[in-house]
Amino acid sequence: MAKGYWIAHNQITDVDAYEAYKVAAAPALRAHGAKFLVRASSAEFPEGSLRPRTIVIEFPSLQAAQDCYASDTYQAAKAIREIVSEADIVIVEGYDG
Repeated sequence: MAKGYWIAHNQITDVDAYEAYKVAAAPALRAHGAKFLVRASSAEFPEGSLRPRTIVIEFPSLQAAQDCYASDTYQAAKAIREIVSEADIVIVEGYDG
């Protein structure tokens, strides 16, 4: 079974307040088997333009990734994040070939 991924490009406008989002999101991520693969603020953009912070989170399956995002726990955390950052997020199925 292919894994699922969240890929996010984020710009934080209030670093201190963003910590509350991280704390609030952690239970939902743990409950759905999430594993951070990339959680960095330094990146090179050889083509195009993206927000400065890239995050890649791996889940055991696409369904787990979708369920985590839709969960009440994550949606409550998201409400915090939306006030202190701007993000583009895609949920994708990994390649299982």
